[in-house]
Amino acid sequence: MRTFLFVFALLFLLVPARNSFFDEKCFKFRGRCVNSCLKNEELVALCQKSLKCCLTRQPCLKSKDD
Repeated sequence: MRTFLFVFALLFLLVPARNSFFDEKCFKFRGRCVNSCLKNEELVALCQKSLKCCLTRQPCLKSKDD
């Protein structure tokens, strides 16, 4: 019974990690294929299965002169 509970807890905790690990990658492995992009992402290409390739936007860097 302990073994079953341990395996169940282990699988329950690894589900979120598994989802991000197995996401389909695109745009030279920097983007990810999803149904819709988040607020901080931009659409850069199209994937198979009618998915969008989203890439996280890079923040603007301020120069030292400002």
